[in-house]
Amino acid sequence: MSPSNILKRLLKKAFSPVTIMLIPHNCKKPLNLKVPSAGIILGIVFFIIGTIFVFSSTVRTIEYRLMKQKFTQYSQQFSELQGTMMGIKNSENELKKLFSLKSKKDVIENLDNTTGLMQDTIDFESLKNQIAKTIETVSEIKEYLYKQKDIYRSTPLGSPVKGSITSYYGKRIHPHTGKEQFHYGIDIKTNVGDPVKATADGIVSFSGWLGDNGNLVVIEHGMGFSTYYAHNKKNLVRVGQKVKKGDTIAYVGSTGNAQTAHLHYSVLRNGNYVNPKRYMDEGIYVQKE
Repeated sequence: MSPSNILKRLLKKAFSPVTIMLIPHNCKKPLNLKVPSAGIILGIVFFIIGTIFVFSSTVRTIEYRLMKQKFTQYSQQFSELQGTMMGIKNSENELKKLFSLKSKKDVIENLDNTTGLMQDTIDFESLKNQIAKTIETVSEIKEYLYKQKDIYRSTPLGSPVKGSITSYYGKRIHPHTGKEQFHYGIDIKTNVGDPVKATADGIVSFSGWLGDNGNLVVIEHGMGFSTYYAHNKKNLVRVGQKVKKGDTIAYVGSTGNAQTAHLHYSVLRNGNYVNPKRYMDEGIYVQKE
């Protein structure tokens, strides 16, 4: 069977109608809807994409709310401590006034006039514990913020080159073999000699020639993240070198099995390949911070 006949049969099947029958409870005439098979498949695909988008947006919203809730809790603790410290400050001022008097007699006679001092019954043991707890809270806040900073610094964000994506992460027909093969990254079409930017802070773990990858740079970012930059014309970094987000690490080329000038970009998390599109927006180019 010729390819044109196969294509015709596939199109015929895709647009062959499927009847959906809606039967109302009031026993009225059923409503029949004829929908092409391709329409149902597209509807399911769009539903899945929409569900994934809503789920990812919900996760980000929950993370932000948890962060906001934690800071609100810390703020309340600081406000309570501030009130206590104000009480101590008032007592300190009254004591200074009292002992500024010239004689023991004056101090004793004016003791009753220091109403604030007499009314402030400060539990110093409780205050000591509260201050210790607050210091611990401050340490927790600093640790939490530094951890968030480390996560942010280690997460590859943005596009390493200016260009358009020509091959996405997932199953595809390999351009050389013509067979279906899983593509563990994305290909970004651009010009020879364009700068390739590191998408996060890290340390170079590989820089050199690696078979079909041509000139390859691999960066370890911490928090389980690694990034691969393949088919470079020239690598500009060496193994063990520290790089910052936005640093130029190579120039775009067509080395290895690349047929045209492009960058193959992969992201790994905890040793497993993930879709780079999760961490980049097409068209947003990494800027040096």
